[in-house]
Amino acid sequence: MPQARTVAVLVGSLRKDSVNRKTAEALAALTPDLKFNFVEIGDLPFFDQDLESDPPAQWVRLRQEIAAADAVLFVTPEYNRGLPAVLKNAIDVASRPYGQSKWNSKPGAVISVTAGSQGAMLANHQLRSSLVFLNVPTLQQPEAYISGALSLFDDKGGLIKDSTTEFLRAYGQAFSAHIERHLAEAPSAKA
Repeated sequence: MPQARTVAVLVGSLRKDSVNRKTAEALAALTPDLKFNFVEIGDLPFFDQDLESDPPAQWVRLRQEIAAADAVLFVTPEYNRGLPAVLKNAIDVASRPYGQSKWNSKPGAVISVTAGSQGAMLANHQLRSSLVFLNVPTLQQPEAYISGALSLFDDKGGLIKDSTTEFLRAYGQAFSAHIERHLAEAPSAKA
């Protein structure tokens, strides 16, 4: 049996009771053929090129975790019609030094989650714009804009809405197939 592909998961909400994190955990539980590694991004110093001569340990750790993964998953809320700063900072840190981006050719996926009604669509698309530049072949369909997220989980964090469970199961299958397709076409993507 082949070893499970590893997915670095970056969650753009740092809140302890984050519905974004709960959504990512639900996806992981519903996609057993992938190994999901949650990457800490809340401790990263802001990107500053002056620090590259002696990069902070958190930058080094992030870059190593992204480099070691077969694929990446971004799960993001939307703050003020845009991407959370902590997630954008992680993207910038792992894209440097110039010419050594850890994102290059990693198959990826984006899920946006909100308690509101718009599915955090603007943050989702803002993130996708950066991923195009970073050469992250991103799952196009199905798109994942999850609204009304506060009603999707019980008080223990378990997913309770059947339609969301089925959607995330199908999304996980599509993401897994996307990873396999891309890695078959570009076997050196993990290098």
